[in-house]
Amino acid sequence: MRDPSRSILFNLYCGAVFLFLVAPLLVVIPISFSASDYLQFPPPGYSTRWYEAYFSSPSWIDATWRSLRVAALTTVLATILGTMVAFSLVRGQYPGKRVVEQFVATPIIVPTIVYAVSAYSLFSTLGLTGRWEGIALAHTVQAIPLVVLVVASSLRTFDQALEQAARGLGASRFAAVRHVTLPHIRPALISGAFIAFVSSFDELVIAMFLSGVNVTLPKKMFDNIIYEIDPTIAAISVLQIALVTVSLAVVWRFGSASRPSPAGR
Repeated sequence: MRDPSRSILFNLYCGAVFLFLVAPLLVVIPISFSASDYLQFPPPGYSTRWYEAYFSSPSWIDATWRSLRVAALTTVLATILGTMVAFSLVRGQYPGKRVVEQFVATPIIVPTIVYAVSAYSLFSTLGLTGRWEGIALAHTVQAIPLVVLVVASSLRTFDQALEQAARGLGASRFAAVRHVTLPHIRPALISGAFIAFVSSFDELVIAMFLSGVNVTLPKKMFDNIIYEIDPTIAAISVLQIALVTVSLAVVWRFGSASRPSPAGR
């Protein structure tokens, strides 16, 4: 990489790979403004009719709000529980810790379809199928390992001497964690919450088994592709891309703003 020509070639290669990965996202934007009655690229004309169709459709809006509720509840539960598990795995000393660590990672190791079938079998006996709360609980189980990975990584690099100093000045263990540790790992908490939100909002397989008539947005999009595909699906995809982009900007803004500077330690 010290050779300028190799550095330029490497940057060009990375740029080409990135463009190849992003190209489908760039194609869907003009399709969403197409005047055609079906998916066509390049569009024969441009119109906002498909955005109007989305915002004027009660079924689409209901599915969107339901997905937002599910993702919000999943984010809260997964962030709280995942952070507690991360503290246990990083700070705890108890028999069977390695088994617990492997057990926590099970939801992201087991195929989603296997987990969805198992969740349906359990939730049907509990009366949680067809309810958005049941979907949120199932999504939480899948999101917890993602939060644990991010938060545990931050905890392992955190200087516990800061927390011990707070306790030496009279703070309780809980107060030291709340006022010293959590503010220092806040970027990891925000990142973990964002990952949990996106993983829930975009999840389809579990929703197909548990949603019933109360479909989420991904399930509604899947049904639209199967039965009546039109550029409305492209318009919704663009809105989802915009939502993720805004969420990333918020994570970057508050994550970087909350990261303590070396001078502030």
